Amino acid sequence: MSRTRIDPVLRALPAWLVPLAMLAVTEFAMRASGIESDGLARPSEVATALLGLIGNGEIVLRTAETIGAVTIGVAVGGTLGLLLGVWMGLSPTAARLASLTVELVRPIPPVAIIPLMMLIYGLGIKMEAAIIAFACFWPMLLLSRDAVLGVEPQLIEVSRMLGLPRRQQITKIALPAALPRIFAALRLTLGIALIVAVTTEIAANPIGIGYAIISAGLSLRPEVMYAFLFWLAILGWLLNTGLVAMHQHLFGAAYGEAPR
Repeated sequence: MSRTRIDPVLRALPAWLVPLAMLAVTEFAMRASGIESDGLARPSEVATALLGLIGNGEIVLRTAETIGAVTIGVAVGGTLGLLLGVWMGLSPTAARLASLTVELVRPIPPVAIIPLMMLIYGLGIKMEAAIIAFACFWPMLLLSRDAVLGVEPQLIEVSRMLGLPRRQQITKIALPAALPRIFAALRLTLGIALIVAVTTEIAANPIGIGYAIISAGLSLRPEVMYAFLFWLAILGWLLNTGLVAMHQHLFGAAYGEAPR
């Protein structure tokens, strides 16, 4: 069959067919080889475990704990990063004065402040949210600053020629022009927040999806562990898909993609 005939067929295939085929191949290979391991589970066993977790409500509880911490952390860290990033983008003096502090503190890994946050807040959602806020602050600050700096200088020049006050230059010209990139920064920040949340729960905080994963692993229940991992992948995909759809609804083509 020629390539001209194959290409339309491949384009018509749904994207979910690839992971479904991988699961089917894994199931067949494990059954055929008779592999038994404390660290492996067949996809059918994982699916059964996932349905059980949904039925007893545990997955809902763990998800609510993780998403609650992510929401608080992004709201606090993301908002502060956005405000300071916009300020630094608009004010060269502020950017110069803050540059050394930013470059000194930004490289600190979020997991490195877990002991400090445990001393301040103890265990629980406050401690986790504080670590997430720290992790989200920096990308939001830097990307918001770059978004404002990326506004076309001609737009600012036109606003000055029209005699707009400085505040209206910011609220009516600079910020609306930078908003698509700021929204893209929010997408990246949410992904980081979810990673940091699960990492914190695995390392130190006995709540959420991360704690459920490590507990299942230590209890030699691989099917439950993989069920939570699969659910975590679905959750991340849903968050990203929702934000991409919102971005397209508000601004047209998603940032970084060519308009269709």
